[in-house]
Parts: sequence; C-alpha cells; structure tokens
Amino acid sequence: MEDILRPIYQERASKEETLGILLIEKRNSESAVTDNLDAMLFIIVKHAECPLFIKHYEYMNEKAGLYVAPESQITDWMINGTNRRVVDWLLNGKVIFDRNEYVETLRKRLIQFPQEERTKKIGIEFAKLIRRFIEGKNFYESRHYLDAFNHVIHALHHLARLSVLENGFHPEVTVWNQVKKIEPEIHKLYEELIVSDEDISKRLELLFLASELLVNKKMGIGSKHLVSLMDEREEWTFNELMTHEEVKPYAIDLGVLMEFLVDKGLVDVKRVETKGKHIYHRHYSTKPL
Repeated sequence: MEDILRPIYQERASKEETLGILLIEKRNSESAVTDNLDAMLFIIVKHAECPLFIKHYEYMNEKAGLYVAPESQITDWMINGTNRRVVDWLLNGKVIFDRNEYVETLRKRLIQFPQEERTKKIGIEFAKLIRRFIEGKNFYESRHYLDAFNHVIHALHHLARLSVLENGFHPEVTVWNQVKKIEPEIHKLYEELIVSDEDISKRLELLFLASELLVNKKMGIGSKHLVSLMDEREEWTFNELMTHEEVKPYAIDLGVLMEFLVDKGLVDVKRVETKGKHIYHRHYSTKPL
C-alpha cells in the first residue's frame, strides 16, 4: 500500500509546511484505528484552515485515507484526550517523512509524558468522572436504572483512564487491558457490572458503594490541577475559573466538580454581599494548609 500512496505523500513532503507524515495500515479485518480503510496517511502541518482535513482514495480493491491536521490540533488532542487514536497513530504508525525530527520529538514527549500535561489530563478525567458518577446516582435514586447503568459505565471508563494516567501512561483505545494490569480493582468493578447475574438495581447499588470509595481515594490527585490553579489567587468567581485557559477543557463539568469539592471540604465558599437583600455572590478559594 505504501508504494501506491508514494506519489501522494511525496507531493506533501515537498511542501515546507509539512512537519511529518505517518502511514497507518489496517491490522485486522475491521479496524477502527483506520476507520476500516486499508491504510491512512496522517500528515502534520504547521498551519491549516481547518482542524482536520480528510480525503479518501481507492485503488483496485484497496481503500486509503489522507488525514491532515495542524500541530496546534495535535497538541489539543494529546492534552485534552479528545482523539485517543492520535496517540496510537503517533506511537505505532510508520514514519515516512520527518522534518527536523518533529515526529520523533512528539513520540518522546508522549513516552516521557511530562508531569504538567499528565496532571491536566487527570483533572479533565476526574471532572468527567464526577459528572457521570453524580448523574448516575441521581438516576439510580429515581429508579431510572438503565439510564443509571449508562452513566456508571462511562464513570468507570473515566476512572480507568484516570488510573492509567496516574501511573504515567497514556490511555489507549484498549484501556481495560491497561487498567487490568495497573489497578485490577477497577477492572473487577467493571466486570461485575457487566457480567453479574444480579438484578440491575442490585448491581448498581453495590457498585455505587464500591465506586464511592475509589472516587474519594482519587480525589487528591484528581483535583490537583484545579486546586493548584486556585492557589495562585486568594479567591475566584466561578466565571473567572470557567473561562481560565487551563480550565476550558473541562469547563462544562466545572459546576458539578466545584460543588463536589466544596462538599468534600477541599474548597471554601466566601459569601460576598450584593445590592440585593440576603443575596450573595459565591467566591471560591482553596482551604488554607
């Protein structure tokens, strides 16, 4: 397939804006990694008008895709975890063009996984975990068991990804294979929810009890990114936090996360008077050591 695609990637490699080109080939009869195409070229450029440009090709009975993304989008995917396949592409794809070792540097960054990036990704996963866990519990208490089940599955996925990140690895598409080795307790919870013969309400009841312990256990590391940011100032309004560049990736979950941290005693609320009688602004600060 590489020979067939050579004219396409050679043309791209000749352009100054191209930083790297990787070839990813289909590994199984069906492969989500390549969108079920036989192969794909992943091209990283300095700048682009859109975050992702895709073109499909066909040769005889072979299908291929061309994916072009700017380096700013690659950084966003890597830090915010919004495209897990990009980690697979960068680590496992065949490098066929690499300007000034750009792709090699990216790979080293992924493998070394700097602490700052890891802490931020953990914060994102923890915020999503809290949202799913609390909403799932609300559905359970309202006897909407199937909706509760759906949210708990997602919560466990976020818990699993958080565990993988905590141990210094990037969560892959096959995250449950990773977490089985890293933190089998979480894997066991997932198995019990999926394969248990218990009634669904009983499964959920037992899982919420066990999960709450794990969520509390992860609270310190999960809130570290937000709490460290809040330590930079004496107090914050909610909008100041929500619009902060570092918090934007999980701003949608910030409200439920903040109330969780207030309930757990990690964040203080300061009431600030308004012009209205008995109406106060809520300002947030971290607990003094």
